[in-house]
Amino acid sequence: MQYPIFQSVVNKINSSLTKRNIDVLKLKTWEESKINAAGLEIVIDLKKSTNHLKQLNINFDWDRFREAALANQLNGTDEHPMLKQKHLTSARVSPSIDVELVWHFDEQTSQPATSKGDADYRIQMAGEWMEIVSREVNEFLASDDIITRWHLEIDGDAEGRYLSAINLISYFQFSMENLESLNEVLTFVDRKLTHLLFKANRIIKIADKKVDLAAA
Repeated sequence: MQYPIFQSVVNKINSSLTKRNIDVLKLKTWEESKINAAGLEIVIDLKKSTNHLKQLNINFDWDRFREAALANQLNGTDEHPMLKQKHLTSARVSPSIDVELVWHFDEQTSQPATSKGDADYRIQMAGEWMEIVSREVNEFLASDDIITRWHLEIDGDAEGRYLSAINLISYFQFSMENLESLNEVLTFVDRKLTHLLFKANRIIKIADKKVDLAAA
């Protein structure tokens, strides 16, 4: 990967997750030169610890412009290869990292198995607990000033319509403008990872409980 600072961030995240009791199914970096972007994809298994969720995805998004901006800002990174590229260093870009959290629900347990004669019954019943979850999650995340939305996919069978995908997505952004060294960056990342995992775990408990109550 041609992103030395981001690679250090990835290594720090990997090390931090290894020290925690988290069932990581996947931890993979990606790079797309055509759009000057890079990222980290983490997949955490939730099947063993929840009743109604399958997995949590945590996606970190980065790019060359933010890498160059941060390298230009930090002490001790004068030899960073991207500082030699004027089109990167001349861009006015804030060195912030974008993070997407995606909670994947089990479609089988999160909605009724049958339609009871109403073609939209399964979707309507799932919609009831989703509305409650949305309200509680938005209240819980109010101080983070972030965007949270549902991604749903609808399919049909002999019983009528049902949800073939139920995903709750939250978007976070963390600024690194005031950091002065790579060590500060890594400490900052470790602290924000702890913050994200705390938030994610709380939302897992909220969502799992609300689906349980709806199914009772």
